[in-house]
Amino acid sequence: MQVIRTIADLRSHVATWRRDGHRVGLVPTMGALHPGHASLIKRSAADADRTVVTIFVNPTQFSPQEDFATYPRDEARDLDIITGAGGHLVFAPEIREVYRDGHRTKVEVQSLGQTLEGEFRPHFFVGVATIVAKLLIQALPDIAVFGEKDYQQLCVIRQMAQDLDIPTEIIGAETVREPDGLAMSSRNRYLSNAERIIAPAMHAAISQAAGRIAKGANPATAAAEAVSEVLSAGFQRVDYIAARDAETLREPAKGRPMRILATAWLGQARLIDNVAV
Repeated sequence: MQVIRTIADLRSHVATWRRDGHRVGLVPTMGALHPGHASLIKRSAADADRTVVTIFVNPTQFSPQEDFATYPRDEARDLDIITGAGGHLVFAPEIREVYRDGHRTKVEVQSLGQTLEGEFRPHFFVGVATIVAKLLIQALPDIAVFGEKDYQQLCVIRQMAQDLDIPTEIIGAETVREPDGLAMSSRNRYLSNAERIIAPAMHAAISQAAGRIAKGANPATAAAEAVSEVLSAGFQRVDYIAARDAETLREPAKGRPMRILATAWLGQARLIDNVAV
């Protein structure tokens, strides 16, 4: 496995693979990898002959008040995980390689990127859509794999790729969880020992809400009950727990697939999760 730092080297490697008839997969990450990321790499390896894993902490999706400077970084450990999961090439560019002097273009996915997470972090999905569009254009993979833990992000990326005619299949991979149900996340390391014990309560609450909805409960009522349960468990603040249409993220309609999406604060960690109804 090789580590490269420039777009030119990335394109050169991919072009060689193409000449050899290989199918190419891409797994974008911000590093601080864990078994959830490893599962994405393995998913790509199952569907493609060669997999590129990117490590890039993208500054444009962080606001000035967020944790860009302190976001966990450990490239050596990340490379061990990527090697073990079957990655073939790591693209780990510097910021100036991705956002060169004079960079002025942003990608915005309206509607999907402006609700829920977009209301609390209005900069976030513009940064995500922009960097993912750049990575897809730089590598032009056959497939790109993203985790369902960040479900709204997955929806935004799918819409962006479709709208911009990027010829890459966007694959959503199932959320990987700890034995107690907590979704694996790089930001889980912000949790204290006491907070780690409380953290699975959010997944439990939204899972119970999904079960109530499946049995006929009002979606808004079930979501509100989940908010109360999460706060009672010890979370400081709930940004949102909402039942939404699984494709459009609009208010749910009878007979349509539905998803419950949740974000809440526990100490310094802002935890994100979702479950299907």
